[in-house]
Amino acid sequence: MSVVRVGDAYDVVIKSGCSLRVADVVGDGVQRALVVHTDSMRTLGEQVVSSLRGAGVEAYAAAVPDAEDAKSASVAAELWAVLGRHGFTRTDVVVGVGGGTVTDLAGFVAATWLRGVPLVQVPTTLLGMVDAAVGGKTGINTAEGKNLVGSFHPPRAVLCDPDVLTTLPRPDYVAGLAEVVKAGFIVDPVILDLVAADPEAATRPDGPHTLELVERAIRVKADVVSVDLKESSLREILNYGHTFGHAIEHVESYRRRHGEAVAIGMVFAAELSCAAGLLARDVVDRHRQVLTSVGLPTSYPPGRWTELEAAMRRDKKTRGDLLRFVVLADVARPTRLEGPTPEQLRTAYAAVSA
Repeated sequence: MSVVRVGDAYDVVIKSGCSLRVADVVGDGVQRALVVHTDSMRTLGEQVVSSLRGAGVEAYAAAVPDAEDAKSASVAAELWAVLGRHGFTRTDVVVGVGGGTVTDLAGFVAATWLRGVPLVQVPTTLLGMVDAAVGGKTGINTAEGKNLVGSFHPPRAVLCDPDVLTTLPRPDYVAGLAEVVKAGFIVDPVILDLVAADPEAATRPDGPHTLELVERAIRVKADVVSVDLKESSLREILNYGHTFGHAIEHVESYRRRHGEAVAIGMVFAAELSCAAGLLARDVVDRHRQVLTSVGLPTSYPPGRWTELEAAMRRDKKTRGDLLRFVVLADVARPTRLEGPTPEQLRTAYAAVSA
């Protein structure tokens, strides 16, 4: 078992079988629990409900749509209605069981019901474990963009069960690696070395370095959010690759996997940094090498720049008319590029769409 402490707030537990130990971490005084899960995680969601009931908690299950369809105001409203019907109070708990979209949604519902109730996250995807469930960011999407409505609401605990990863379809697991690789580029180069040493093994939940990769990526995020919970400064580095990546997701109506979009977004950010004279070409090339080696995309079709630029201007890091990007000056040397020129932006887009 590994435990990663997020500041003085909560623990991220990495342990086989811990997904059924929610009752151990909900805290005292909890009488009711709402377990939010997708249809694909129905079996595990029901097991979590049973384990809570066995511990004397009045537990209810709520199934939500898979993928980004779950992160809508209408789905959140349905969950608020469930909480109201069952009389949930400020001492009761919401539990998110699923991938990043479910943990984002469950967190948002917990943050907004009675202005905040306890939350426990049980991420079931690689992406959820290393990114979405850790850090206290919650949110839903709107027609105008991704995660534009949300709140910061740290969980009481995060339970990462490596056994659950073996049930993931390979494309979903590989997509989650984008956030692991991101952690390597912005803070921990050892991650990049481990992936490069055996790329094929990195794509398997039973790979020899899987647990180390997961723990290292979680530690990167935990260390950053411990310093900057509300993304006032340092935490922005966790958005490396996300400005362009979120734009891709938006223009494709969220049909592309988040990790795939972020992988392309990292290459765009690297090319942009290179065009601005901040990053050496060999580091840009390393992005493509590492991401390609595990089967992640590094290019995007031409002809959609106008849509993508418009979507990026609605990004949370944008200030007024000033586009802002997290970029690298080198591996493990993240920085910000504010107001890149139109020529630099188009050069980066041409490089990823060549």
